[in-house]
Amino acid sequence: MGDAGGGSEGAAGGATTPRSRVLAAVPPPARRMPTAPMPPSPALLAALAAAGAAPRLGEPLGRHTSFRIGGPADVFVEVASVPELAGVLAACAAHAAPVFFLGGGTNLLVSDRGARGVVVKLGRPFDFVEWQLAGDAPRLRAGAAVPFKRLAMQTVAEGLAGLEFGEGIPGTIGGGLLMNAGAFGGEIGRAVDAIEVVTERGDAVVLSREQLGFAYRRLELPMRAIVTAVRLRLARGEPAALAARILEAKARRDRLQPKGHPNAGSIFKNPPGAPAGKLLEAVGLKGARLGNAMVSLRHANFIVNLGGARAADVKGLMDLATRVVRQRLGVELEPEVRLVGDW
Repeated sequence: MGDAGGGSEGAAGGATTPRSRVLAAVPPPARRMPTAPMPPSPALLAALAAAGAAPRLGEPLGRHTSFRIGGPADVFVEVASVPELAGVLAACAAHAAPVFFLGGGTNLLVSDRGARGVVVKLGRPFDFVEWQLAGDAPRLRAGAAVPFKRLAMQTVAEGLAGLEFGEGIPGTIGGGLLMNAGAFGGEIGRAVDAIEVVTERGDAVVLSREQLGFAYRRLELPMRAIVTAVRLRLARGEPAALAARILEAKARRDRLQPKGHPNAGSIFKNPPGAPAGKLLEAVGLKGARLGNAMVSLRHANFIVNLGGARAADVKGLMDLATRVVRQRLGVELEPEVRLVGDW
């Protein structure tokens, strides 16, 4: 994603589902561990400040995730430029501090104990779009903090085809790129010409499409790096037809996906042969509940936060779903949501 969600299809209809219930079969979560962050070294903080950053200690990551779940970061840094990001990453490398890149906060489940090391988020200056519309091969360059949905709508307004599937994908284009986000048969990787990154040592690099390894809900980079911008190559399309596709995608999402409660998008990737939502519904998990986390009654491949849910609650439901589908259907589910932090 990364940090971008959505893309899997599940069942909206089917057999009548019982009202939500607390699962007696799920063991209670282990005693909650302390959530206090680990104090960073003064030398690391000084190096981050020298890079132009304003580190925040103990920042609750639930404020930055679509699930509204997550404990504190040891250090949280929001960067405003590529040079600042390069300096931050170089400082972290010099002081052996682990780094986690937080995009739009979708498709993530952050531990109740939070995340150790330095959590880096791109600030508002990375929310930009540069259009190159002359000629027969229109292109654009988008900052990694651009909301995926907004970019999809803007390209359609310009009569450009290739991102219509992203109408309802939450999160940023940078996070969506890292998980090759997609929906309804489309995915971001097909439109990528190149990406701009800053490596863990602080070097700014442009990676061509040939250097990128796109696969289903995954992007393999040739080195550890943070994406700062993406260059896309799109095609010209008929505005009315593109607008119709957007409306169709929105109608399908409104019909199939939950609303009204925080969630992280699709929990599991679709295995070969059947959508994960269909499998989860077939084994009766719609409405399953642990604490204040519940498998959505509308779409079984979503878990919703009813208010105050813990990461341990969500993880417990994920473990239950994986076990029951394996035992009853012989299918191994693979998480689409990334587990982040100190588990």
